[in-house]
Amino acid sequence: MLHAGGILLYEYASDNVSLANAGAAARAQGPSTLASNPAGLVFLPGTQVSGGLQLVQGHLSVDTDVGSIPGDDSGNIVEWMPGGSFFVSHAVNQALSVGFGLYGDFGLAGDYDEEWSGRYFVQDASVVGVSLAPSLAYRLNEQWSIGLGLRAVYGVLENHVAVDNNPLGIGNFADGQLHYKGDDWGYGANLGVIYQPCDGTRIGLSYTTAVDLEFEDRLSIDNLRPALSSLLEARGILGAPLRIDMSIPQTATLSLYQALDAQWALLASVGWQDWSEFGRVGIELDSDNPTSATVDRQYRDTWHLAVGGQYQATPALLWQAGLAYDSSAVSDSERTFDTPMAESWRLATGVSYAFDRGAELNLSYAFIWMGDMPVSQSKGLNGRISTSGEFADAGIHVLSSSITWRY
Repeated sequence: MLHAGGILLYEYASDNVSLANAGAAARAQGPSTLASNPAGLVFLPGTQVSGGLQLVQGHLSVDTDVGSIPGDDSGNIVEWMPGGSFFVSHAVNQALSVGFGLYGDFGLAGDYDEEWSGRYFVQDASVVGVSLAPSLAYRLNEQWSIGLGLRAVYGVLENHVAVDNNPLGIGNFADGQLHYKGDDWGYGANLGVIYQPCDGTRIGLSYTTAVDLEFEDRLSIDNLRPALSSLLEARGILGAPLRIDMSIPQTATLSLYQALDAQWALLASVGWQDWSEFGRVGIELDSDNPTSATVDRQYRDTWHLAVGGQYQATPALLWQAGLAYDSSAVSDSERTFDTPMAESWRLATGVSYAFDRGAELNLSYAFIWMGDMPVSQSKGLNGRISTSGEFADAGIHVLSSSITWRY
């Protein structure tokens, strides 16, 4: 079996982390707005440059059930993972602004113990996308602004999975291992509009197109039993080019930014992601049927709801917080070990401090709670290879820091 998939992120090393994406398409308070709504660039005076760093650490390990194939524990599959971003904006005149962004808002990675119980489904898998986004925005009048960003995404898909050298359950041959690594460029666009009926109120609507990626690598398997190697070679599979098609889903987000007074502001977002058009991530090989393949995972569209607030404690210090909910792209029965996705809650907070000479530092933290995620997979003759268990109390911590210079 072959499959491909992944996850979209709201956390891409910007102050958006501290709001759990609340108000993202309407806020327009820094150059990172071009990632959530390029129309927001017209609200940024002068030239602004922002750079960010981020660390992600997960609590994601599988408690396997009795009856699963023998093996070690999975271990924590998401250790510390770094990330970063860069954004710049420039106001050409009162009506026209341009910008550029380099950021990663798409990806998933899991590194299991190589000898764990589910090694025949995944040992480690990652799909990472980095976006380059030149953008421009135009102010039509005092109320309406529009924006367009072109998006070039460089994606890398990598996967290792064990191959059972004893497909009939007899013999005592050590496992083989399948390796796959492919990369590709995909292209899309970010579109946005912001309506400002009065000072202190902004309503933003943004849309991102789908981005298609085609990964290709040659099927490579180490330590394969000679009989299986001969079978794959005879069928023209071993060493043959293998292509995996994948689409980063299209999205739509509607946001509100509402200043309540000189200190307080309320933010909210509702979003949609087209996961039903998405496939799978990972690679498997059924040694009893090495030509089988599938890309349909029965994903469903997801919805995002977020609320947040800002408090200007002093002229220099801004506090932000947000709460968000995302529905799940998979049901419990469709979940697999290579993409442990579920409905999630985000709780986030952070502070921004404005220094002299137009520099502002942001520190943010977000906790993503996914709870208990049961998984059960089987393959081989009569489902002989079977692993089931649960990601218990699954959660992800995100630490983010960014600094913005304004000229």
